[in-house]
Amino acid sequence: MAKHPFSFLHFLLCCCFFSTLLSPSLSSVEVEALLRFKKQLKDPLHRLDSWKVSDSPCEFFGVSCDPITGLVTGISLDNQSLSGEISPSISELQSLISLVLPTNRLSGTIPDLSELRNLQILDLSSNHFSGRFPSWVTNLTGLVYLAVGENHYDEGEIPDNIGNLKNLSYIFFGSSQLRGEIPESFFEITTMESLDFSNNSISGNFPKSITKLQKLYKIELFDNQLTGEIPSELANLTLLQEIDISRNHLYGKLPEGLGQLKNLVSFHIFENNFSGEIPAGFGDMSNLVSFSTYRNNLSGEFPANFGRFSPLNCIDISENQFSGGFPKYLCESGKLQFLLALGNKFSGEFPGSCSKCRDLRRLRINENLLSGEIPSGIWGLPEVVIIDFGNNEFTGRIPPQIGTATSLTELHLENNKFSGKIPPELGKLANLGKLYLNGNDFSGKIPSELGALQQLSSLHLEENSLTGSIPAELGKCGMLVEMNLARNSLNGNIPASFSLLTNLHSLNLSWNTLTGSLNPDNLKILKLSSLDLSMNQLTGIVSSNLLQMGGDKAFLGNKGLCVEKSLKIQMHSGLKVCRGNNTKEELLLFSIIASVLVVILVGFLVAIYRECKKEQGRVFCDKSLEI
Repeated sequence: MAKHPFSFLHFLLCCCFFSTLLSPSLSSVEVEALLRFKKQLKDPLHRLDSWKVSDSPCEFFGVSCDPITGLVTGISLDNQSLSGEISPSISELQSLISLVLPTNRLSGTIPDLSELRNLQILDLSSNHFSGRFPSWVTNLTGLVYLAVGENHYDEGEIPDNIGNLKNLSYIFFGSSQLRGEIPESFFEITTMESLDFSNNSISGNFPKSITKLQKLYKIELFDNQLTGEIPSELANLTLLQEIDISRNHLYGKLPEGLGQLKNLVSFHIFENNFSGEIPAGFGDMSNLVSFSTYRNNLSGEFPANFGRFSPLNCIDISENQFSGGFPKYLCESGKLQFLLALGNKFSGEFPGSCSKCRDLRRLRINENLLSGEIPSGIWGLPEVVIIDFGNNEFTGRIPPQIGTATSLTELHLENNKFSGKIPPELGKLANLGKLYLNGNDFSGKIPSELGALQQLSSLHLEENSLTGSIPAELGKCGMLVEMNLARNSLNGNIPASFSLLTNLHSLNLSWNTLTGSLNPDNLKILKLSSLDLSMNQLTGIVSSNLLQMGGDKAFLGNKGLCVEKSLKIQMHSGLKVCRGNNTKEELLLFSIIASVLVVILVGFLVAIYRECKKEQGRVFCDKSLEI
């Protein structure tokens, strides 16, 4: 019995002795393999400067080793701005477990790394690799994590024997130019937890066999060519947290059971052809953060409690056929940042509870049937960037609180029934780039404070009841590209300051009562692609450059406007010719003819005088002079 401990100790000593003999040799092989790998790379950040000839590679940047054997088990060089190609020498690292090189600029064809039999993690995603899709990855049967997406491969297919990877839990083949159907063998990988085949050309019906993958928590199949309906069995995948099947050709009703996926965090099905109602269970979810169904044919009333129990951050249900009252619990958690519900048939009033959305950034509910006044708390949301209430039936006024929405870049209130004066507080919105108040019943003067909006590019105040003169301060809005003040009751002159609007491409002042002479100096330096001054009371001559900008229609209805005769002929204008205003050419011609007549008359008189001097008789002279 005493021999056994001695024999075991002897065995350990022998192993240690031989490992000391073998390690330097193995280490030198690995060092050489890594240096060849480095040689084919460009390293602008000098991350690989530590990769030098040495006894051990374990001190190399991004390299990890087994603490006992000292052999390389991992290479991690994520997002290090590396370029060049992967050397096949990497296959000599036989103990390699993890190869992580994503988000670099690596290119060329990925070499066959099938000899790395111990590899469990392979991430070559988000590079510039080309050539054939690396189908050899199916030989690496120990893989747990596989990410080779977001590269520039030739068009190909998912390998039929992808099911060989029995241990795989994560796969990322997105943006890999893949076509065809998902092989049936893939759905035998029961360890699968996260799949991403997005942004390819994968076709066929939505795979019913996906319901075999009971450990799935993430499905990313967006931007493909999938058709058919969502199988009701998908609701059996109770661990699902993320579903994105957007931008496919899917149709039919959403299975009612989807509303029972209590772990769901994000649900994206936009740009398909789904119909019917949202399953009622979505209103009871407690983890939902992001919900996007825009551009489908979904209809009916929205689940009454939607958002009431969940930390909702983003909802986009635009361009569907939803009807009934607008959901009132969307801001219950106070975390909502994006509320997009444009292009539906919601009716009634907009809920005051949305004033709780202090972090709201984008609010777009245009093109519905909503009415009543906007809750006062909405106007002054501190983080809101876009407010879009356009094309509804809202009433009331814009309150002074709008001046506190200092992050606002776009305000769309067009085609409603808003009234009252345009608040001067709008001039405090230094970031405002687009202001659409057209198609309402705003009255009073245009606030001169709008001239302080240095970022304003679009100003639409047409079709209101505005009066007074156009404020000269608008000429300070140097970023203006389009301005439309048509169909109001504005009077006075066109401000001379408009000559400062060098970025202006479109100007419409039609259907007002503007007066004064049309001074071309105010507008001639502008490079307008669209001009309309029609139906006013302007006077003066229309210059050639203005006529080129707008054509006849831009000046119709101004009885005091006219064109010079030569311009009328040259541009085939239908505008009347200016009377009492000779052109330069006509004045020149008149001067020439008058000069010639004077010369002839003088010559005639001189000739008669000379005849008289020839003493041919006083009678003849007298008679001639009488003539």
